[in-house]
Formats: sequence, C-alpha cells, structure tokens
Amino acid sequence: MPLVDIREMAAQAAAEKVGLGAFNVVLLEFAAAQVDAAERVNRPIILQLSQNAVKYHGGRLAPLGKALLALAEEATVPVAVHLDHAEDVDLCRAAVDLGFNSVMYDGSHLDDDTNRETTAKVVEFCHAADVAVEAELGEVGGKNGVHDPSARTNPEDAAKFVADTGVDLLAVAVGSSHAMTTRGAVLDTDLISAIRDAVPVPLVLHGSSGVSDEGMVAAIKAGMTKINVSTHLNVGFTGVVREVLAADEKLVDPRKYIGPGRTHVTDEVARLLSLYASK
Repeated sequence: MPLVDIREMAAQAAAEKVGLGAFNVVLLEFAAAQVDAAERVNRPIILQLSQNAVKYHGGRLAPLGKALLALAEEATVPVAVHLDHAEDVDLCRAAVDLGFNSVMYDGSHLDDDTNRETTAKVVEFCHAADVAVEAELGEVGGKNGVHDPSARTNPEDAAKFVADTGVDLLAVAVGSSHAMTTRGAVLDTDLISAIRDAVPVPLVLHGSSGVSDEGMVAAIKAGMTKINVSTHLNVGFTGVVREVLAADEKLVDPRKYIGPGRTHVTDEVARLLSLYASK
C-alpha cells in the first residue's frame, strides 16, 4: 500500500476520538514487528525513526529508512514513515528526499524566537514536497534530563506557535516524561482538552511509555491524537531477551533470542493499537 498522509490519518483519528499509534524503530526487527501488529488488528500505524536511531546506525539514514518505506509499501494497512525528534535541519531535508512523508523538527532546545523561525523554514520546504511537519513548543518533561513531568504547555502559546509556524501536528507537555521505564505519570486531562480547543491541529503525546493504559485512554478521550511509544517497547523487548539468555547460557544464535523479543513487540504493539482505538 502506498504511504498514507499522516495528516489524513490524524484527522480521521481525531474525528473518531481514537488514538493513532506511532512507534519508534531502533532496530529493523522493531519495524517488521510493528507492521505485523498493525496488520493483525487492522489499524493504521506510524513507523518512526529518530535522529538518535540514525546516529546509532552510523549516521546512515538511507539503509534503514528505505527498509521502512519498503515495509510500508508492502503493508495491507495504512502506514506513514516519520522522522522523529530531528534537531538537524539537513537530516529533515534528507528524509524528505528519501521519501519519508512526515518529519518532526525538534527546535525545543532553542530559544523561542529561533525555534519558531527555524520550524517555519522546515515547514516551508516540507510542505513544498507534500510532507507533514510535527513540532514541539518548549521541551516535553524529561527530555535530556532537563525538565520533569511538571512541565506544562500553555494553550494560548500553543495556538500562536501553530499560527506562526504552520505545523501540521503539535507535541505538548501535559505531564508525561521521555524515557520513563515505569508507568506512573499522571496526565493533565483538563489541560489536554483546553489545548485541543485552542489549537487547530492534532495533538501529539511524547513520553507515553510512562503512562498507564487507563491514563492513555483518558488522554485520548480528552483530545490527544498521535501517541508516541518507544521506551515501553524497549523495556519489554530487553526483558524477554534477558530471560531467554538466562535460560540457556550456551545460546549464541541472535535469532534465538532476538526472535522472542520481536514477538513480544508485535504482541504489545497490537495490544496498544487496540487499546488506543477503544471507546
């Protein structure tokens, strides 16, 4: 199936008041598992490749990026391929040239004026190529250890940021934190609703790995649309691999321990996609 416009996917999810699952790819096995999961439950999905993941793969965007695009084209469900948390404008351009149909430019580390100005430039060249742009106003709690979950986005500031930059989706701070390995974060659903009412584009939740199932359902009902998941899958995958290796010290074939980890990712992504679509 050809790539599906993330803007269309998000608009439909928002209209249906369901969540749109977006899952980070750290290894190619994750991408295959995520597509398998989406096909199992017949739900759309976003495959996300972050700047950090590109760095891990030696700075080579094309090999893994082309693999994600090929998986999307072969999928029987709607798939978008998204560059996540890119602080490098040139990397955004490279992703667009490669065929990604969505990028998240992360200028949250910059001062506010520079963030707005640079984000608007990214929007200009992305929209010229019919590529969607997600951005972040200020830092979501916990990014690089600088903020904690007390960070909050002001609805009026969010609306002005969208007007100033022309972004298609906006990541907001409502009580979650990046890289959480436990699920005790409490989201501010009243704030989510207030931002939803003030902002004309779909909202994105970063740091969902720290949020309980019940909290996620409540956040989606309050107005959150795109749900980013990364650390939660890493924790589960690593736990399974540890168990398999501990059970057999002679095991050396990576397929024998990566495979069970990949199966866990498939099962969990399928479960989360179904959860996000529950009403």
